[in-house]
Amino acid sequence: MSNTIKSRAAELRKLLNHYNYEYHVLDRPSISDAVYDSLLQELKVIETSHPELVASDSPTQRIGDTPLNAFEKYEHTSRMSSLLDCFDSSEVRAWFERISKLDKRVQDSSFFVDSKKDGLACALHYQDGLLVRAVTRGDGFVGEVVTQNIRTIKSVPLRLLSNHPYTQGFTEVRGEIIMTKQDFLQLNKAREAAGEVLFANPRNLAAGTIRQLDPKLAAARPLEFHVYDLLRPDAESPETITDTYKIAKKLGFIVDDEAHLEQSLEDVISYATSFDSRREQLPYAVDGLVVKLNNRELHRALGFVGKNPRAAIAYKYPAEEATTTVRDIIIKIGRTGAATPVALFEPVNLAGTTVQHASLHNADEIARKDIRVGDTVVIYKAGDIIPQVDRVVTELRPKNTEPFDYEYELERQYPDLLFERPEGEAVYRVKGAGGQVMLVRSLQHFVSRSALDIDGFGEKNAKALVESGLVKDIADIYTLTKENLLQLERFAEISAAKLVAAIQAKKQPPLRRFLFGLGIRHVGAQTALDLARHFKRLDSIGAASYEELKAVDGVGSIVADAVILWFDDAENQELLAKFKRLGVWPKDEEVAADSEVADKKIAITGTLTATSREAAAEKIQQLGGTFQSSVAKDTDYLVVGEKAGASKQKKARDFGIQIIDEAKLEKLLKNS
Repeated sequence: MSNTIKSRAAELRKLLNHYNYEYHVLDRPSISDAVYDSLLQELKVIETSHPELVASDSPTQRIGDTPLNAFEKYEHTSRMSSLLDCFDSSEVRAWFERISKLDKRVQDSSFFVDSKKDGLACALHYQDGLLVRAVTRGDGFVGEVVTQNIRTIKSVPLRLLSNHPYTQGFTEVRGEIIMTKQDFLQLNKAREAAGEVLFANPRNLAAGTIRQLDPKLAAARPLEFHVYDLLRPDAESPETITDTYKIAKKLGFIVDDEAHLEQSLEDVISYATSFDSRREQLPYAVDGLVVKLNNRELHRALGFVGKNPRAAIAYKYPAEEATTTVRDIIIKIGRTGAATPVALFEPVNLAGTTVQHASLHNADEIARKDIRVGDTVVIYKAGDIIPQVDRVVTELRPKNTEPFDYEYELERQYPDLLFERPEGEAVYRVKGAGGQVMLVRSLQHFVSRSALDIDGFGEKNAKALVESGLVKDIADIYTLTKENLLQLERFAEISAAKLVAAIQAKKQPPLRRFLFGLGIRHVGAQTALDLARHFKRLDSIGAASYEELKAVDGVGSIVADAVILWFDDAENQELLAKFKRLGVWPKDEEVAADSEVADKKIAITGTLTATSREAAAEKIQQLGGTFQSSVAKDTDYLVVGEKAGASKQKKARDFGIQIIDEAKLEKLLKNS
């Protein structure tokens, strides 16, 4: 082996570790992902040919190949303590008074303030700048060695950066392992789609990830390491907490942007008040502030009380919970055919937002918590993001409630479908082809005459397109080309061209038709029309509150719940975004101001000669009128065509409804 190859490997290791630092710590990458991947591949090739060049700080060694059987126990160099919790300014002042009596120097101390991240505490051991060990906090005295898993975290340097003295000898770096709220949300979405129980919060997820025996599982989850302390043997530790953070940053670690110095306790309290109003905007979960005396000598002098250091506190904001009642439990069928139960609540404010529903995940979860319709439940937001049911207040349970019968509800709510629960799974699914069955039905409904009315799109064509994989959701029909269709036996040149043209002609359909075509449960053609006329725009319907929806004539609590659930669903949000990307969006609902049929209810009996019943109904609706399939007391006009039956005419006369002929209807429509 030549010295050139050895030098090249060393240069690649150094450069790639620097790029990792730029990307994961500074958030300022200087190269593209493609360049990084290319250099990493070169290093992999060298190490494969020359295994003796593989170093422990090589970026190729972040992911271990061999799962562990168990974690080794390790005694900490010094106790990893927890902090005393204070929940208001009076408790903070009381803490300051207590330690001031123990040491007068406290009165002149400044305060270092940092956000209290909801993560997993961990200690990293570096020998001469090289990561040699990572240990969880455990009970504060003894933790577990999780080095292989920690090496998968990209913001943890495998070798300390810079030429700082702390890269020589032994250095211990303590910090929190966290996950951003966005990454946490994405992982939970995937679990919900799979019918798995959601993680309660980012901390539980971080802790569970680090304690995976297989490092590959840890590597698949995006974690970060944020420093809060540095320890060196004897008197070599930094003199202040401010110095600690400055050195940590030089060594290549993430330190919190919120970390700063305050000169007085009153400044700390003032900052805590302002921080509370904006902590939800931070990318990671924060449940308070960490307040420390800046002078580390005072930390040593004041010592501990019980398990808490006297020189630092956690200024915590109370975790927000709320109680509400379960109005109903409905079962939602996803695109894959998975049946997911959802609890509908009486609207309640939680962490600044109105919560009206929450996923109950699966039948086992409902049974485990024994959640019933009518129950009073305690809800919280998992990771300040996803509403979850924590527990039932059984003392407030109505006497007539019964356990939720999942299989009975599947049959009651979906009498036309069969379900099965595969062995070893927690989720019930539509029996048979599952997702394909649901998609074919959705597609047939979307293109039907009452919805988008796309010619040439029958049941057999819908099934063929789904089974071929050309259509994976209803928006995919707008991506079809003649060449796509000619791949299928059912299509020839003319039929393929006609279908594509028919689809493209319906890229800006009327709002009421598009809304009906989406297949929102309990939203029929008339309800879609009512919603379209009231809100005028699809975005307005999607943003409407429970009370705003219920204010629409013909919309009750069941429909309001169904609309909110549909628009809140992540898959449906992605579907609407896809429609927009494809240039497909419904026209805003508009009614002619001088229309003679606006707000009029019109029924038709018999056959029309100049137009079809469907075309007349469409025109009536376009002009703000309501087409009725039967005569009712509130009908304004009954149009009598050829071969009209006597029953509707008699009913109209009995109700005193005005009876007109087709010519009169045409005149009304033309004058509008």
